[in-house]
Amino acid sequence: MEKKKILVARAVFPAVLERLASHFEVQSNQDELNYSAPELAAALQDKDGLFSSPSVTIDGALLAACPRLKVISNMAVGYNNIDIAAASAAGIMVTNTPGVLDNATADFGWALLLATARRVTEASDWLRAGHWKKWGYDSFLGADVHGATLGIIGMGRIGAAIARRASGFDMRVIYHNRQPVADGMAPGAAWVSKQQLLAEADHVILTLPYSSATHHTIGAAELDAMKPSAILINLARGGIVDDAALIAALRAHRIAGAGLDVFENEPAYAPEFLSLPNVVLTPHIASATLSARRAMADCAADNLIAALHGQMPRHLVNPAVR
Repeated sequence: MEKKKILVARAVFPAVLERLASHFEVQSNQDELNYSAPELAAALQDKDGLFSSPSVTIDGALLAACPRLKVISNMAVGYNNIDIAAASAAGIMVTNTPGVLDNATADFGWALLLATARRVTEASDWLRAGHWKKWGYDSFLGADVHGATLGIIGMGRIGAAIARRASGFDMRVIYHNRQPVADGMAPGAAWVSKQQLLAEADHVILTLPYSSATHHTIGAAELDAMKPSAILINLARGGIVDDAALIAALRAHRIAGAGLDVFENEPAYAPEFLSLPNVVLTPHIASATLSARRAMADCAADNLIAALHGQMPRHLVNPAVR
């Protein structure tokens, strides 16, 4: 029986490739070539499946050019890189990898929050530049995390994992979703309006999914509503924050600082961020532990194998397509 064909669009663990190769004829991109849209379309012409990642843009035009494609397995929780409506209209299943990266991402949220609040990277850069000659009582004074109010916008699995960790810092936790979450998902956390959260939180963490409805959830007006001493952390997706408005707010010290793991138009980012000492910048690595990334790759492989063997993949984003 002839094997179905798949494209693995970005480099992945060799063991995962070997597993996929036992089921499919695999074309892989271990050299990390940046496919143009025409190149990606050409590579997919004879493919039944695509093993994708958040850096691969899959729009309606691409899907229209790939009539054989049956499933897109995205190695990520988010799938804003994929035109879901176009995929559904074309009868293409889309899957993602929720759950397996929640704790790694929540841990990193705290790393980013602590680094920003306590000015870790700013102090490290200053030391490495040879400026440290003596101890000073007012050197790199930061913000307390213990006992502070933590505001979480987007109380899903990752938001709840962050909230659970806040108990160790004796924090008051407030959150905003369109609706309060079920009892027990975030014990001790209180639902508040977005405006109340922005006004009261000492630290705001964003963990909501990106969509047209959440585009620029944090813009100039929201930044103005925050405390001048507040810290903003974006673990979610670029585009949820208006980066230009954030740069203006950081430059004017309308908020104390920001920690960003994601950016609008990434991997491009606004170069103005680099001149701001009160921002911590990381290259979309919140899930970057060996165990989490391997679990994501295995989950994406599971989804692809199930879908192309005629079974229901566990994490189907568009269940109307079966």
